[in-house]
Amino acid sequence: WGLAGDAQIYRHRSGTDRSFDGRWHAEPSGTAAFATRLLVRRPADPARFNGTVVLFWNNVSLGFDLLAGESPEIYDGGFAFVGVSAQRIGVHGYPGGASPGLAIWDPSRYGTLSIPSDSAAYDIFTQAAAFVGRDRPRGSSDPLDGLDVHHTVALGASQSANWLATYLNAVQPLSSAIDGFILDIYFGNGSPLETSPSAASRLATPAAIPDAVAKMPPGAHRLRDDLGVPVFVLNSETEATGYYPVRQPDTDHFRHWEVAGHAHGSRRRGTDRLPSNWPRDLGTEDSPMGTPADANILNMEPVRSAALQHFQRWLTDGTAPPRQPPIEFDVEARGPVIRRDHLGIALGGVRLPEVDVPTACHRGLARDGTLVLTGSTTPFSDEMLHALYPTRAVYRDRYTQAVAAAVEAGVVLAPDADRMIAALG
Repeated sequence: WGLAGDAQIYRHRSGTDRSFDGRWHAEPSGTAAFATRLLVRRPADPARFNGTVVLFWNNVSLGFDLLAGESPEIYDGGFAFVGVSAQRIGVHGYPGGASPGLAIWDPSRYGTLSIPSDSAAYDIFTQAAAFVGRDRPRGSSDPLDGLDVHHTVALGASQSANWLATYLNAVQPLSSAIDGFILDIYFGNGSPLETSPSAASRLATPAAIPDAVAKMPPGAHRLRDDLGVPVFVLNSETEATGYYPVRQPDTDHFRHWEVAGHAHGSRRRGTDRLPSNWPRDLGTEDSPMGTPADANILNMEPVRSAALQHFQRWLTDGTAPPRQPPIEFDVEARGPVIRRDHLGIALGGVRLPEVDVPTACHRGLARDGTLVLTGSTTPFSDEMLHALYPTRAVYRDRYTQAVAAAVEAGVVLAPDADRMIAALG
């Protein structure tokens, strides 16, 4: 679906800036014409719609729209999904045609799209929320074909979670467009309110990512919690160290989960339940940024699904998601360091069976403890496996108990638990 118009541009109000508490003050500073697209997926059977639209801020770190942070529960649970091409790079790609932005990937279909700069992104997202929300115009131009929308949830992952953080802190108080926020694999920093086209292009190239991170360091500020809408931060172990300085307590409107042993971006991109579209669109499963041979092999699909189901209940009847223990840290002179067990696996946090009953050392960091988005998986030797699990029956029993514990903790849904047990053979 196409979306076009004039987007409001914002700046920090005079005398204010990006304060640590996240309670920022924005004001209008102009407008910019834009034309973009929305990717809309809705239940084939309208009776299955649960009343909630997941409005996804498409991630553009790789130079094209990336639907990071999807979970099977979006489709199993009856949500509608709307991916918003809010940023310039998603439409135009890297400078010089170095990546398949929409206008490059299919010029006959998307060649008329235009986003002048990322400063327009925030109001593009607001207008997208109105276009698919409860008070949207109906009729033949309705992208949801008459579905009765009750809630619009904003979802962003990694790079787009940074933009969503700034939206929450600065723009949501003005727009009131969103009913809840989910920030997935979020390092604790926000994007700028105003950018030029050239600046957006420089920030989006892979080579410039370290410089961009230096300008927007992890753990820079908190998320505001005074707007009466639920906010959920779901992190892997990779983000835990950077996010540590801005940890904030769980409240009636805020939840934070972090998943031990899992990584920001693992080797496994596609799964049976949520296949990757990269082979179709890009001709490869491999990330343009590279995937080390020892990259983490785990994925967070089960926890993402559980978190989304809890979030829906939070919206509809006010039942907040269960609190979860954080990953444990020791604070040293060099900064916070994750505490680990004798196998090298992080202590605390949300724990899936592959971490509590491991056959390998899974980390959200590199083997040497340095930050790498793909994390690491180091298989145990045969001798260690035999010492841990003398027989197959011992392993199966302990794994089954770990699955039951994850269901009891509320971090794995029953259908996913059944699949985990069935995979044991």
